[in-house]
Amino acid sequence: MATKAQLKKLQAELAKQEATLAKGPQKVTPTSTSPADFRRAEEQSMVDLEIARAVAAGKAASGAGTAGTSGTAGTGGAGGTGAGTGARVYRATDGTEFTYQAAYATYQTSLNDAAASKLAGQQEATLANQAAQAQRQSAYDLLLEQFKQYGLADLVEPLKNLITSGASPSEFTIRLRESEPYKKRFAANAQRIAKGLTALDEASYLAKEDAYQNLMRNYGLPETYWKKDTMGTQAGFEQLIANDVSSVELEDRLMTAQNRVLNSNPEVLKALKDFYPDINNGDILAYTLDPKNAIENIKRKVTAAEIGGAAMQANLSTNLSRAEELQRYGVDKAAATEGYSAIGSGLQRGSELASIYGQSPYTQATAEAEVFKLPAAEEARKQRQKITGLEKATFGGQTGLTSGALARDRAGGI
Repeated sequence: MATKAQLKKLQAELAKQEATLAKGPQKVTPTSTSPADFRRAEEQSMVDLEIARAVAAGKAASGAGTAGTSGTAGTGGAGGTGAGTGARVYRATDGTEFTYQAAYATYQTSLNDAAASKLAGQQEATLANQAAQAQRQSAYDLLLEQFKQYGLADLVEPLKNLITSGASPSEFTIRLRESEPYKKRFAANAQRIAKGLTALDEASYLAKEDAYQNLMRNYGLPETYWKKDTMGTQAGFEQLIANDVSSVELEDRLMTAQNRVLNSNPEVLKALKDFYPDINNGDILAYTLDPKNAIENIKRKVTAAEIGGAAMQANLSTNLSRAEELQRYGVDKAAATEGYSAIGSGLQRGSELASIYGQSPYTQATAEAEVFKLPAAEEARKQRQKITGLEKATFGGQTGLTSGALARDRAGGI
């Protein structure tokens, strides 16, 4: 079918030719005096006029006959049909009919050229589409391979159609973060937001997990504490990230467990197990990683165990409540070791003297109060000095405990 531009041009030509015909027969004057030039000019004029008339008339009714004779209509198709008057009719592929063959040929050629141009354009667009699709498929394959290296293949596969359809990077990012696999993989971000913390971008999130994993492996923790599943997740890592535990704090916890517990004396380990029966040798390090317990709380428990261990070394005993009480008053491993050594050297004799002179019992708790400077330290010191004084009076200013802890006011020993 002719284009709008062609129709407009032909209609203008028709109007021009009709105006000429209205003036009566006109002589065609060629640019050359040659008879051949004259005939060509006249022929072209007839062609243009015929095309203009045919296009303006529109498509002929379908079913016009094939070339007919003696005024009979025939049946036929495009290219060679006949009208009932015996004049030959030529129908173009868009249905436009002509009685002048040259006009028909010119018009049909223009239609063929337009159809060929359109087909070429469609083929070019198809090839461009195929090339773009191949590029998007290649981009998906590359992205999938990269995500597989981080155990994140499950995040990309559901979005294959989005990638291969040519979605923009921003749309892809939004859809990715809205997907259920993504929410599961980076689950700690939702918990961080709920706690008023900012969500981590993917790179920072993965970097934290790598740092946790390296630390745990280096400190010899069992695989169950650092090995990731097929999605690349680890429940322990999720809790650490959700609670904003840095790799520095994590290492501090590990060092606390290793240096002060695993590498300490047997008494500390025994006290730790006595005080906290749910802890076994395999869980001592892992216990320190519980993000519900702050690092200070972990250190407090370890210190309590060290105090208990120091008492055991001096052949004394204590319990969790007393050890934690001493820890709250600032007693640490060094102070406990020195203090219980002094208490152990004189406690038995002090108890005997209190009993001999009818004084209030001099117990381990009494000695602990003075040695570790607890609130009852002054009363404990007076009690020790009283029984020491009674001993001196009995022996004329001499006491058999001058070399014992009872003679050392500063230490407060017995």
